Amino acid sequence: MKLLILSDIHGNKTALESVFSYIKNMELDFVALLGDLIDYGPHSNEVVEMVAALKIPIVCNIFGNHEDAIINDNYGRFSSRRGVDCAKNTKTLLTEQSKNYILTEMTKDGKSEFLIDGKHFLAVHGTIDDTYWGKFDCSNDLSLYYSYDVVLMGHSHRPIFFEKFFNTDNVNTRNQKKTIFINPGSVGQPRNINPYSQFVIFDTNTENCEFIKLKYNYAVEQNSFTSNVDEFYKTRLKFGV
Repeated sequence: MKLLILSDIHGNKTALESVFSYIKNMELDFVALLGDLIDYGPHSNEVVEMVAALKIPIVCNIFGNHEDAIINDNYGRFSSRRGVDCAKNTKTLLTEQSKNYILTEMTKDGKSEFLIDGKHFLAVHGTIDDTYWGKFDCSNDLSLYYSYDVVLMGHSHRPIFFEKFFNTDNVNTRNQKKTIFINPGSVGQPRNINPYSQFVIFDTNTENCEFIKLKYNYAVEQNSFTSNVDEFYKTRLKFGV
């Protein structure tokens, strides 16, 4: 099965259009959405509309910290005043249709579990012990993920792929048990010093993981920002930071 993995679109319609154009002739079986469809960018409603119109079956569609903050007025963990102001501005712009989609079609606790090709997946926006705000890296307690075959995470806006081999009682695998960790990076707000739109196509059978980075016209998106949002969120698109 071919799994499309998208995270942190953040209201960036132009970046998402580039992804959809790239995949339009591909045979993809499922899509996993890892949260933060909305906020920062100026096109949260349009992104929600585009995701709602997807023809690929959605295997998970989880809240990110921005859905949680905006829908539930939970602004206390933002790292800056400009982030709070941006989120509150986005809330005023969301249509009733967008709010209804977020409330009815997205999983509200920031995580989801599913099976594909006999593999047990965990999708989490942050980390297993801090589903909205946790930032995953190799220093985390990986033993918490032992029971999963594949872990998908977002939030950091930086791509990750590695395989962790745990000790287990299975002579057929030489007493090893593997968990694959994947962060696809961010579609609409990359922070790995690369401004391209970033996502992953994962083959659940072969375990081939293709990281894709697409050039898109970020200036088109920048031109839609208003003075209600700090200039920072506009200019960072050029540098991928």
